[in-house]
Amino acid sequence: MKKSLLGISLLTITGLYGLLAAVIILITLLTDIPVLYGIITSIIILIVQFLISPFLTDITMKWFYKAKFNHEIPEYLKNFIEEVCKNNKMKYPRIGYIDDGAPNAFTYGHTKNNARIVITRGILELLDEEEVKSVVAHELGHASHYDMLFMTVAQLVPLVLYAIYEILLRTDNSSNSDNDNSYGAIIGIVAYILYVISNYILLALSRTREYYADSFSLEATKNPNALASALVKIGYGLSTAPKSSKHSAASSNALGIFDAKTSKSLVVTSIENNEISKDNIKQAMKWEQWNIWAKWYEINSTHPLISKRLLAISSRSKEFNQDPYIVFDLKKEESYVDDFLKEAFISFLPGFTIIVGLIALLLTLEGETTSILLVTGITLLLFGLSSLLKFSKKYPNKNYKLAQVKDLLSEVKVSHITAIPCSLEGTIIGRGNPGCIFNEDFVLKDKSGIIFLDYNQPIKIVNKIFALFLSKEYFDKNIKVTGWYRRSPVPYIELKSMEIDGKIKKIYTYRFQLVLYIIILIVALLTLGIALT
Repeated sequence: MKKSLLGISLLTITGLYGLLAAVIILITLLTDIPVLYGIITSIIILIVQFLISPFLTDITMKWFYKAKFNHEIPEYLKNFIEEVCKNNKMKYPRIGYIDDGAPNAFTYGHTKNNARIVITRGILELLDEEEVKSVVAHELGHASHYDMLFMTVAQLVPLVLYAIYEILLRTDNSSNSDNDNSYGAIIGIVAYILYVISNYILLALSRTREYYADSFSLEATKNPNALASALVKIGYGLSTAPKSSKHSAASSNALGIFDAKTSKSLVVTSIENNEISKDNIKQAMKWEQWNIWAKWYEINSTHPLISKRLLAISSRSKEFNQDPYIVFDLKKEESYVDDFLKEAFISFLPGFTIIVGLIALLLTLEGETTSILLVTGITLLLFGLSSLLKFSKKYPNKNYKLAQVKDLLSEVKVSHITAIPCSLEGTIIGRGNPGCIFNEDFVLKDKSGIIFLDYNQPIKIVNKIFALFLSKEYFDKNIKVTGWYRRSPVPYIELKSMEIDGKIKKIYTYRFQLVLYIIILIVALLTLGIALT
């Protein structure tokens, strides 16, 4: 398995560096533009970043996440880590602990011999012992496979390509040589296109390495169903009853159990004979298996979709004398293509009207003032109307029905554009980004489970002030929240209001956007009125 991963990684990195070499050769042959210094600078920056990043992350973990690296972990987990490290000829990693009820785990460092693995209280409380070991083994897999090193080497290519694009862009604006201008501009465009492509290749490599980290966990624990169960609990929000807190005393997005940018879900109670309801798991998988947006989100993510990881793990269960954890045998109810196309159209329409309007405005800049005002007014009018159309789709403002997390998970027709208005009652158990003192988001646990709450005031500094000085007041309190359920790709609630102890805390982003779009329409009509008089 390791040899196969090594082959895939080397082939990918060779291809990436081949693209980079081709661009450098083109620049050398066709222009006299000096890009060597820019390339060297980019390489030095990445090397320095790689060398100091673990130490900076240590400081960040201690100062801003209140992580403890001398915290006692359960004996069973300590013994397990020692055994895995011995079998894989790696040093025992530094273990960080974040006192937060939201489950999360990730690793960072240089190599397998100076890795750090950070886990939260939620991991120890919400997972059983076998599940905890499977999650930690996944992180040990990242370290054993030198993922931190390989991803840094691969990351150099898009970094240098973007540096080349920036250098050629600046040179194109200042060069007096028509020949250099012509070739430099073309190569700059090519470099930027390859920069975008290489980023997607990098994401694909990261997703591949996640599968191999899962595989490492299976080999280490001999218990694929434990890893599958842990993924369901952390990723979908489906779980058996949370454990007592008897164990609580006890580098990057690409190296966590989930993508940090999108890990907006957590754990739901859903018990059948003290096991997670397989029907509820299948209901939660429907969105990833059927909604086209899920594929788009995965392409832009460092991690595969949870359903794909579950099926990959389940396909190996028989190797370890276990029945497959899950078999997705639900029949698709409809194609969902029409919903995706409509949502994509609504999503991109405001941006499209601005682009077309700016082009039209550039074409009329030398014309009469009336023409400029007319084009400006029409552009603002179309932008305002299309933004209101998108706004109405994102923020339906009626029928906020009381719901439970497990019921919301079964919804297929939901995305970052299409939302379901809802209310939930439960308890705040942690921060959305576990332990981070600057994170204003929450994790709510209701009778059926827990889910990420997106707290987002229109003025960003207000969010940080709330996180630092006010958010702790909501921890471990019974609360009723109202907002919009979304998936992108994991489930979360964008908050409209929170009610606690009879007091209502309102989030004004919804109202702010509505007022902004109305103002744009008023300005558009006034501009058109001036142009037509």
